[in-house]
Amino acid sequence: MGAVMAMTADGSLGWGDGLTGTLTITYTGGTIADTMRQMGTTSMEARYLPDAYYARMGDAFAEQTGGKHWIKYPYAALETLGGGSGAYLKDQMENSTPNQSVKLLLASGDVRRVGEEKVRGERTTHYSGTVEVADFATRNSSLSESQLADLRKQLEQAGVTTQTVDIWVDDENLLVKKVEKGESANGVYSQTAYYSDYGTPVDTEVPPAADTADFSELLQQQGAGPRS
Repeated sequence: MGAVMAMTADGSLGWGDGLTGTLTITYTGGTIADTMRQMGTTSMEARYLPDAYYARMGDAFAEQTGGKHWIKYPYAALETLGGGSGAYLKDQMENSTPNQSVKLLLASGDVRRVGEEKVRGERTTHYSGTVEVADFATRNSSLSESQLADLRKQLEQAGVTTQTVDIWVDDENLLVKKVEKGESANGVYSQTAYYSDYGTPVDTEVPPAADTADFSELLQQQGAGPRS
C-alpha cells in the first residue's frame, strides 16, 4: 500500500458462521513496519471471531498495557470510530466470503475471460475486470444510505475510485487466486490472495481476557493522557 505498508499473511479462515480463523501477519515494509519494529516485533498473530478481531502484540507492547499481549477490536467499535469506512469494514468482517470478488466482477459489467492458466500447478480459468469501489460497497453491504454517503466521501478523500480485479477459478468453480490493484492518495496498492484446502475445519479460540486489552479503552486512555 504505497509507502504505508507491505505485509504477508498466512493461515486458515472459515466463513460458515461469520469470519473465523487465525493468521500470522508479517509487516515487511512501509511506515507501519517501522512502527511495529519500535514495538519490538514485525510479526503478529491475528484471530478472527464473529464479533471481534484480536491481534497479539510483542512484549514491548505488553509492558505498556499492564502485561497484556492482545488487543481486541470489537467490530461494533470499528463502526463507531471509523464512520462510513468503519461501518463498511465491520460489514465486511462479518459477511465477507471468497466469492465476493466473483460477485464484484459480475456486478461491474466489465469482465472478460483472459484464458486458462496454471496456478501453483492447478488448472484454472482467469477473469479480469475493472470495478468502481463505491458501487461495490453499495451492492455488497448492508450499510445505510448515510453510512454509504460517508464512505463515498472518505473514498474520495483517500483518492480511491476504481480498481482492477483478477480472479482465477478452478474446475469446481472455487476461487484459487485473487489480485486487486488500484491507486490512492498514498500511492499504488495491490493485494494478492491464494486459496486452497476448502472444507478444512477451522477452530479459533478467544484469547484469555486477563491478557487482552480493548482497543476502545486504549484510545480513551491515550485521549486522557495529554489532559492529565
